[in-house]
Amino acid sequence: MVTPNYLRAKIREALHLGETPQRTAVAFALGVFIAFTPTYGLHTASAVFLAWALRLNFPAVMAGSLINNPWTVVPILGATMWTGFFLLGIRNIPDVSWHHLSITTLYETVRPFILPFTLGALTLSILGALLAYPVGLLLISWYRKRPC
Repeated sequence: MVTPNYLRAKIREALHLGETPQRTAVAFALGVFIAFTPTYGLHTASAVFLAWALRLNFPAVMAGSLINNPWTVVPILGATMWTGFFLLGIRNIPDVSWHHLSITTLYETVRPFILPFTLGALTLSILGALLAYPVGLLLISWYRKRPC
């Protein structure tokens, strides 16, 4: 059974794996990058693979990637679309007609949103990772320096 004490112990373990705070902060920033990427459905697989391939702190990568979760997915998607439309200079957002939607018309309905979604997601991924690194480094360094 997962208890609060168990979770605290795992967090302490993740923050003291013998890695430098910089390397742990990079792992966290990579997780944040993954959280904002447009590859919905592949975030966990991406985090697992990249943590393994780059030999990074897996709990830190997962913690960063879990910023995108069921409670935050709607605001993240909204920010992603807004950012994409803003960067592309699109002021008139196309309407989505859910009437007569079928497999054959799905692509035509979604097509105007693909580029803004991708551009917005990648932009927020980069900005999120650039912000997550110094914040993560500061918090990890502070946590490791405090008396236990």
